[in-house]
Amino acid sequence: MTDLFAEQIPFMKPWLGDEEADAIRDVVKSGWICTGPKVAQFEGELSALVGAKHGVATNAATSALHLALQVNGLQQGDEVILPSFTCMANANAVIIAGGVPRFADIERDTYNLEPRSVEERITEKTRAIMMVDQIGLPANLDAFKALAKKHNLILVEDAATALGSKYKETFVGGHGVTACYSFHPRKLITTGEGGMMMTGDAAFADRARVLRSAGASISDLKRHQAKGALFQEYAESGYNYRMTDMQAAMGLVQLAKFDAIVGQRAEQARLYDDLLAAVDEIAPPYVPSYATHAYTSYCVRVRPSARVGADDIVRRMADRNVSCRRGIQPLHCEPYFQHTMNGLVLPETELAAKETLFLPIFPGLTDGQQRAVIEALKRSVIP
Repeated sequence: MTDLFAEQIPFMKPWLGDEEADAIRDVVKSGWICTGPKVAQFEGELSALVGAKHGVATNAATSALHLALQVNGLQQGDEVILPSFTCMANANAVIIAGGVPRFADIERDTYNLEPRSVEERITEKTRAIMMVDQIGLPANLDAFKALAKKHNLILVEDAATALGSKYKETFVGGHGVTACYSFHPRKLITTGEGGMMMTGDAAFADRARVLRSAGASISDLKRHQAKGALFQEYAESGYNYRMTDMQAAMGLVQLAKFDAIVGQRAEQARLYDDLLAAVDEIAPPYVPSYATHAYTSYCVRVRPSARVGADDIVRRMADRNVSCRRGIQPLHCEPYFQHTMNGLVLPETELAAKETLFLPIFPGLTDGQQRAVIEALKRSVIP
């Protein structure tokens, strides 16, 4: 390792402080640490923030996606079209819900699903489209709503990385489509682990709450608050997908930082954009006119003119004390799916996987650190 940069610059770092610790401590002292009033408050405050009618908090975004598919009516054997350029959690949610993943290609500039590629894959077995707002950039919602309406399909939005982003001036998650957030430490706000399903349909929200609590007709909180004996009923089986009040308390503190986090990431992205103008081999993120990027990740692309590949750049950056990450690996190339792909080729997906990498971006990243990142990048693209 060289001594070019004395300071190690991490890839990501959540903004956590005494406020989160105090909030969790208060919940512990209250004696109510499982799903309770803090979860309900977190659901209500986040729903109000993004303009959603209902929010259902879960233990993970994968759980939220599973519930979203189930409450929308996905049945055993139904096919769900989704990008291959995404997290395995998306495919896992489809499989857990009894569906069959079918992978489509992405747009070159946005890394989001390409509507024509999706339509080409629609068959009599297709029941749903899972639209992913990749790395904080909203997909073209209107195009997919039209496609879903044309073919009578379910539309579920994976907004795991897109909290804080906007599609046509409205926060992702607030358009009425069933959308799911993640609160993993790498995301905009964090509860350690956690997720939330947003929906404009009260019946969907009610059923999701039943399913997340093993199928119980009433919550533990409602049962304990009742005067006299009140017992839950089970009309169907469910899951243990509950968020705890400790997590929700942390989430509420994080929500108080929401505007500051969104603002910092936008400013950091602008500085990166400006600095990258001097690096011919690297292309900054593209943001279409309909979208406001959340910059959960800052994804750059190694241009064809570069003589050093993304893998080598990541290694060279590490030698200069800068942590970067390679782009998303295509799911259709993973061992789990190889026996079902029948030689599937998704050219834009496969090219993006080879040419993209993520630079550090997180609250508290300084201008000086960003300049060091780009200086390291300049030196790393030299053969």
